[in-house]
Amino acid sequence: MGVVVSFGEKPEAESIDRLVALVREDMVRVNETILSRTGSDVTMIPEVAQHLISSGGKRLRPMLTLATAILSRYAGQGHIKLAASVEFMHTATLLHDDVVDESDLRRGKPSARKVWGNEASVLVGDFLLGQAFKMMVEVGSLQCLDVLSTAAAVIAEGEVMQLAVAKNTATTEDEYLAVIRAKTAALFAAAAEVGPILADAPEDAQKACRSYGLNLGIAFQLIDDALDYGGTAAKLGKNVGDDFREGKITLPVVLAYRRGSDEERTFWKGALEAGNSTDAELARAMELLRKHRALEDTIERARHYGSMAKDALALFPASPMRDALDEVVDFCVSRAH
Repeated sequence: MGVVVSFGEKPEAESIDRLVALVREDMVRVNETILSRTGSDVTMIPEVAQHLISSGGKRLRPMLTLATAILSRYAGQGHIKLAASVEFMHTATLLHDDVVDESDLRRGKPSARKVWGNEASVLVGDFLLGQAFKMMVEVGSLQCLDVLSTAAAVIAEGEVMQLAVAKNTATTEDEYLAVIRAKTAALFAAAAEVGPILADAPEDAQKACRSYGLNLGIAFQLIDDALDYGGTAAKLGKNVGDDFREGKITLPVVLAYRRGSDEERTFWKGALEAGNSTDAELARAMELLRKHRALEDTIERARHYGSMAKDALALFPASPMRDALDEVVDFCVSRAH
């Protein structure tokens, strides 16, 4: 059960078409690299990998690597392998996430764990991580390797942090934001940072791109949190209310819990901590989220981080690529509509 809610005026830009056009030629080569690097004599590995890789994701993270390299006037070829590495890291994370969350759907299709089982999903994820690091080494930038390997460790820390706060209604907004900075935003940040590093851009340009990616990643996740309660299954690629059924503490829940009465807090504890996630419980949760404007305020926070992402890129001269990256922010926030 879900209720589609309006979050006010829509941003003018609601697509990433301009970015897609600007990186199209490079993305063709990234996709070729992805296909070639999922090859293996072990038949199940390419089957599982391609099941997810070909399932319709926008490949936003690798496009950020290409875009910030172009923005920084990079003239080499290393950004292709780094972009492919970023996509492999993301895909591995999704494979592992679905096992941890026991998810049956991913991007509207049966998840890999549903088709092949948990063991295969975890091990193919490990294979993709290995291939990602192999490509990073081939590029030959120790600084890029440092940024991406650090991100891999931070993402894993974020996953463990999320386990620690799962079903814990005492989670604060700051604690939750720390989880999504690690779990989601770290890869956005690293993907955006390695472009200017490859280009030997000044340190302030590297930091600006990292800030852009980090804040974009936070905004992206906050919109996902709102969509789980206020979106549609078609838009989510999973069932509406899955976060609730899995007992996940996300920002809308944190806000509604903090603002609620003692009786309402008792409901949240019972529904999330004890796992009483029936359709009736989900309907009640939706009612409380509306009552306390938790979805609208989650969107407002996402807009705040989106504005910070745009401000970070103001360091760069005006250009079609900078405009395209600004539009990516608008697109990510407009997904709430």
